[in-house]
Amino acid sequence: MTTQIQPVLTVADLDLMPDDGNRYEIIEGEIYMSRAPTITHQCVVHNLQMGIGSFLTGNPIGLIVPGPGVIFDDFNGVIPDIVFVSNERRAQVASGERFTGAPDLVIEIVSPGAENERRDRTIKRRLYGRFGVKECWLVDLLTRSVEVYKLVESGLELAATLRGEDELTSSALPGFRLNLTDLFRI
Repeated sequence: MTTQIQPVLTVADLDLMPDDGNRYEIIEGEIYMSRAPTITHQCVVHNLQMGIGSFLTGNPIGLIVPGPGVIFDDFNGVIPDIVFVSNERRAQVASGERFTGAPDLVIEIVSPGAENERRDRTIKRRLYGRFGVKECWLVDLLTRSVEVYKLVESGLELAATLRGEDELTSSALPGFRLNLTDLFRI
C-alpha cells in the first residue's frame, strides 16, 4: 500500500500565486482560493468600515483595516474581510505591511457556497481561536444575521447571534453600537 503525501505550502508560496483576481489563503499548509466578493458583500464591508471608522474618529482606540493579510506563522496566512487592532497591541501585531499576530477583532462575511461557508465558519474560526483572536464576527448575508464569537480557553465560542433590529456591540470596541438594519442597508 502506498501513501500519497500532499505537499505543504507556506506563506512564502502565496507570493508566487498569480495575480488573477482571486484571493489565496494558506491554512495549515493547504491553499484556499476564493473569487472576488459580490457587490452585496462589499456593501456590507463598507457599512461595517464606515460604522466602526466613524466610532474610531470620536474614540481613537485603534486601527480598522479592510482585507489585510494576516500572517500567523509559516503555514497560516489569511485575508479577513475586516480587522481591528487596538493601539495598545498595534506594535506587537502589525509588522511592516501585514499583520503578523492575532488582531483584537476579525470580521468575516460568510461567502456563498458550501465549501466557502465551511472555510469561513469552521476552518478560519478555529484558526483565529487557536492563534488568540479575541473576538470574531461572522456576518451571514443570506440570513441577515451576525454571530459574535469570543475567545475562551478552548477557542472562539459563540456568545450571541444577532438578527433583525438587534444592535451589534463589541468588547474590543467599548461603546460601539451598530444596528443590524444599518449594517444590511444596501
